[in-house]
Amino acid sequence: MNTTARTGAPAGNLADRFHATFGAAPDGIWAAPGRVNLIGEHTDYNEGFVLPFAIDKRATTALRLRADHTVRLLSTFGDQGLVEADAAALVPGTVKGWAKYPLGVVWALQRHGVEVSGFDLLLDSDVPLGAGLSSSHAIECAVITALNELTRARLSAEDMVRLTQRAENVFVGAPTGIMDQSASLRGAAGQAVFLDCRDQAVQLVPFDAREAGLVLLVIDTKVSHSHADGGYASRRASCELGAEVLGVPALRDVAVADLEEAAGLLDPETFRRVRHVVTENDRVLQTVEALRAQGPAHIGRFLDASHASMRDDFEISCPELDLAVDTARAHGAIGARMTGGGFGGSAVALTPVDDEQQVRAAVVRAFTEAGFTRPDIFTVTPAPGAERIS
Repeated sequence: MNTTARTGAPAGNLADRFHATFGAAPDGIWAAPGRVNLIGEHTDYNEGFVLPFAIDKRATTALRLRADHTVRLLSTFGDQGLVEADAAALVPGTVKGWAKYPLGVVWALQRHGVEVSGFDLLLDSDVPLGAGLSSSHAIECAVITALNELTRARLSAEDMVRLTQRAENVFVGAPTGIMDQSASLRGAAGQAVFLDCRDQAVQLVPFDAREAGLVLLVIDTKVSHSHADGGYASRRASCELGAEVLGVPALRDVAVADLEEAAGLLDPETFRRVRHVVTENDRVLQTVEALRAQGPAHIGRFLDASHASMRDDFEISCPELDLAVDTARAHGAIGARMTGGGFGGSAVALTPVDDEQQVRAAVVRAFTEAGFTRPDIFTVTPAPGAERIS
């Protein structure tokens, strides 16, 4: 068993701090990764296809069960301090800050029939907050992995995906799909997770950028976003309206060939939203085919087309994301796109190793000249999913 987290604080250090804070050793330490979505944005809640992977940045939780119903939560970051709650009296929409994510998991487990007592929890994470890398789902997946083991609930990965989604949708109030949890819980080193969001079927697809002479750069624009705000919800509502008008269960059931007819049935804005989802599903399938047959060097055009669709049809980009994508492409990246729910967060740029430093420098220079906050730029690689590490 590993005794050191792959990222963030070493497990031994976190255990020591837990003991100092709560007066006893934790029952264990669990970690779950954030994710980058290689392609397939806003297709998940339309029962479509996505291709994310778990990244080598994680939320790590030290946890110890208690005999009562008190939950005590503390993180190594932020200024919220110690949070206390009654595990038997959780109410959706009443918890603020990062604590709503672990408490939402408790609430969802209880409604699933899993008896969860109180516990003490110390969280450490190096998944950037608000960057579109799913820091919140990393927390949820680490917590549900820990509680699944400690309560002997014997939940499957599919069960945990659905329960963390329910925590997000109902307790947190964010209308997200199942992509982020699926990547965090079911990811594997060197593999992207090809997920059918209709039935949770997963196929692992090789994605080794380094072997192909490439790196995947993440450009965190520092424009914070929130899935609980109105922009994400309004896009989802447009998709639901489009499916209703077109008479299909979900936009997954609309083919690219159907778009010409759809244009005559939908108002212009709803049609653009639908066109993005339909063409994005097709791009995911083409990307998977290209990775399997030819490798990462042959997917750049799909990344570029995805960003254009999100910028123009789904309208979820922003000036910082567009500048990051355009600059990266102009200085050597073979493909680039925003990743995540949009309205801020990060872009990814698939870049030849020899051009990495040139792309980094050009993006920083472009942001400075535009008067934007300096971005964080780092590489990510596909990493294992949620697991006990100590």
